[in-house]
Amino acid sequence: MQRYEKSDARLAALLDAIRDGCVSALGETLTGVYVHGSVAFGCFAWDRSDIDFLVVVRGAPTRGQKKALADFLLGQEARAPSKGFEMSVVSEEVCLSFVYPTPFLLHYSRAYTQAYRADFDGVCARMPGADYDLAAHFAVTRATGFPLMGKPVEEVFAPVPRAAYLDSIMRDVADAEADILSDPVYMSLNLCRVLYALRFDKPISKLEGGRWGSEALPAPLRPVAHWALERYQGGADAVPDACALQGFAHGMLMLISDQNAVNAPSIEKSAPVVKPAVSPARYTTMD
Repeated sequence: MQRYEKSDARLAALLDAIRDGCVSALGETLTGVYVHGSVAFGCFAWDRSDIDFLVVVRGAPTRGQKKALADFLLGQEARAPSKGFEMSVVSEEVCLSFVYPTPFLLHYSRAYTQAYRADFDGVCARMPGADYDLAAHFAVTRATGFPLMGKPVEEVFAPVPRAAYLDSIMRDVADAEADILSDPVYMSLNLCRVLYALRFDKPISKLEGGRWGSEALPAPLRPVAHWALERYQGGADAVPDACALQGFAHGMLMLISDQNAVNAPSIEKSAPVVKPAVSPARYTTMD
């Protein structure tokens, strides 16, 4: 369901451009373009969001096709939201027969723009790779995502094994006690949605995580969750001090650990996770 169409013509026009740019760059190798993240959850905002999408292909794109796609996205940066674009090119085979950590053929984000402009071939030489985050991206795509073009989501993306999905999201908060100091809003809300996913086995947005955490967390943890929610929505200027933030992260990690222990028996019975031949590499950490 394309929730943006009636409320944001600017976003709809940019998504149409993304679709057309992917078709032009990749041609007949393209299976589809699938939106996930805040746009799919219906909580996108120009001043705080990026546009997350997966590009699914048959076979491996040529160097020229990769260059055309990267050049197109670089050319759209002036139209992008504040956090830009987050895109991975993945093979249809991997989507249909899930592998974890998940192989990708090309990645683009704002962290890559200078490197692509300066040394495109050097960046591509470090790809393909494998990424733990894609398990969560695939799961969210199946839950709330939609195609800009191509087959329906459920015909392209197989279910993600629960063990892989939970491992993926927990990796994202593993260093929360340190990371919360540099990005307190994101990490606070992310901790809330990770705990929610562990308890209810359902992907939710940061906004939904903050709303849930503000009401459902133990009382000592609610003030930081409420602050992060308010700040995420454009209010709450004052930032909690480091002690409060790290105390929140510590308390949330304890709850996450306890819930993971409760879940462990059922997770162990879930479908086995197939490991890829390539070594995993978190693309977001590229210099």
